[in-house]
Amino acid sequence: MELVLSLGIGALVGSGVWLLLRPRTYQVIVGLSLIGYGVNLFIFSMGRLRVNAAPVLPEGGIPDPAAFADPVPQALVLTAIVIGFATTALFLVVLLASRGLTGSDHVDGREP
Repeated sequence: MELVLSLGIGALVGSGVWLLLRPRTYQVIVGLSLIGYGVNLFIFSMGRLRVNAAPVLPEGGIPDPAAFADPVPQALVLTAIVIGFATTALFLVVLLASRGLTGSDHVDGREP
């Protein structure tokens, strides 16, 4: 399970970096989104990979921390998803305004 998660994170971040180096602004935005998704998976994995585990501690008794999933990374990832969606929407608005002003969607504003 850890190997599959590591390969998924590596593929997302690697694809994002490759797209980030492209000359078109839309590809840069998609690359930033893919890097964000890879970072979200990494943060989510920091809460331990547990299957069929309760997300919070039960009432009464002494809890065993190894038997439960950590809810803090889950909350951080949920917040990061919302912030990532908002910044992607802002980037798209700036992209459309830049394309309207320059007539090109290249990062430097000039066609080769």
